[in-house]
Amino acid sequence: MTKPPLFQEDLIQRYDKPGPRYTSYPPATEFHDKITEADFRAWARASNEELIPKPLSLYFHIPFCSSICFYCACNKVITRRKEKAEPYLQDLYHEIEIQSRLFDQDREVRQLHWGGGTPGFLTHEQSQRLMEKIAQHFKLSHADDGEYSIEIDPRVMQKGGVKHLRNLGFNRISIGVQDFDERVQKAVNRIQSLEVTTAVIDEARRNGIRSINIDLIYGLPHQTVESFAETLETIIRLDPDRIAIYNYAHLPHRFPPQRRIQAEDLPSSAEKLAILHNAIDMLCNAGYDYIGMDHFAKPTDELAVAQRNGSLHRNFQGYSAHAQCDSIGFGVSAISQVHDNFSQNAITLDAYHDSLEHERLPVIRGYQSNSEDLLRREIIQGLSCHFHLDTQAIGHRWNLDFAQHFASELERLTEMEEDGLVELGDDEIMVLEGGRLLVRNICMVFDAYQQPERVTELFSRTV
Repeated sequence: MTKPPLFQEDLIQRYDKPGPRYTSYPPATEFHDKITEADFRAWARASNEELIPKPLSLYFHIPFCSSICFYCACNKVITRRKEKAEPYLQDLYHEIEIQSRLFDQDREVRQLHWGGGTPGFLTHEQSQRLMEKIAQHFKLSHADDGEYSIEIDPRVMQKGGVKHLRNLGFNRISIGVQDFDERVQKAVNRIQSLEVTTAVIDEARRNGIRSINIDLIYGLPHQTVESFAETLETIIRLDPDRIAIYNYAHLPHRFPPQRRIQAEDLPSSAEKLAILHNAIDMLCNAGYDYIGMDHFAKPTDELAVAQRNGSLHRNFQGYSAHAQCDSIGFGVSAISQVHDNFSQNAITLDAYHDSLEHERLPVIRGYQSNSEDLLRREIIQGLSCHFHLDTQAIGHRWNLDFAQHFASELERLTEMEEDGLVELGDDEIMVLEGGRLLVRNICMVFDAYQQPERVTELFSRTV
């Protein structure tokens, strides 16, 4: 029997609409300013007192970039002066000191991630000092079995940069490429040669980097099916372990740099879907597994293995092969998830500095989860990570009748079942091949916070 295709255009056209990416539930759009530093401190204490405290995941936001990419929606500071990072690093050190006092010292850091901005903006000396400070205050893994990753822009990597990062303890890198087509690169102000990208990948392999991810974006100006296929052919030859293909959301009213992109240069909706369709076919034919929500991985990669054995997890850093951790975010705009609750740091450098100067954690908003949130979070995690849900097991864990508790949701899923997105069994929900690309839509059925009038302006489209 022939397996149905992953990409089914009629379904995608019918269901494609804005929706959350579910790196958290509730989505960050539900965070509010009633959450304070006192709340975060209470959550940290409670996390230490759990029967088996979770390991830790640390995220560090390095906001500096030497040039601006017009598509970017990240919190960033554009400068070429390395010394500009020094006051910020001093604030980071201070935050590390304060945060480390809140968590038991025997809680191991299983996951560490530096994002941005451009973490590679830091000099070797600056990144060395930052890692030493982290190691001084937190229990880092020394067995190389943790997931220690960093985002890399090959254009700013110093000589011997990957070797330096490996010596610091990083075992995974994520390389921004977006597109190799020169016309596209000029339109988004990111000129990046194949040669400089290849050099970073070669150095990573020579120095024992365990996993290499490459980020691409579809829907950028001047992209066509043919031009993006050429980029993909090059990427496949580079043979990364993981590939992420993100949907460009043109929201110039929210992200001012996008105003430099001419709307008339963007591919049409039909062309954009065709680009995605061809990309999926090329990557699947090249042997990559579709993990979900824009991500592909080799069958031997930890993400693919974790998905098969049921241990895949999703958080603010995307998919992870590691079990749930308490996640602590450091730096401007960084988000923490501790004791199943969320907090976010100040957005601006000045506000971030001011809080730390007064010995306060820079928490400005967040969300305290209730039991219904935790139940729905488990459901959304199961669907988005494993394309499967054991409804009987969830009913037992939560002491409820799943069919009764989610009667309206199951009714909505019946329509999706008729369209071939899901299969509803007596004790399970199975996402079918036609629903895998639309798993965000399926998750939205269980999202109690979705308000149709807000969705369009807050989220990217699901495909």
